Amino acid sequence: MGSRDDYELSITIVNDVEIESLNRDYLNRDGPTNVISFPMCDGDFSEISPHLLGDVVISIDTAIREGEHAGIKTDERLSQLLVHGILHLFGYDHDTSPNEEKKMTTKSIELLRLIENNTELDYF
Repeated sequence: MGSRDDYELSITIVNDVEIESLNRDYLNRDGPTNVISFPMCDGDFSEISPHLLGDVVISIDTAIREGEHAGIKTDERLSQLLVHGILHLFGYDHDTSPNEEKKMTTKSIELLRLIENNTELDYF
């Protein structure tokens, strides 16, 4: 992958019914989830739009519930989920091992702190 500033991504906010359908159809998982990422830089069709990083789909219903449960504002939870989804597009995967989960958590915290400090993001 070339310079990350050459890429674009789409962000879609949906409800639980819509994300549950995506979760079932593409990941073979039952029920709604908070965020799903669809990377577009790898695989058979990556040459079609070589500068498209991928899609991040977030459930607003789940984000609201999780935010309320954690005692944080919805926009803060949405930021967390967006960073999480984007990290998946860059190949981070918390499900592969505890070490990978730690790497992803560390990078998430780093990026969220940059966002909170309104610092320009120039890398992932």
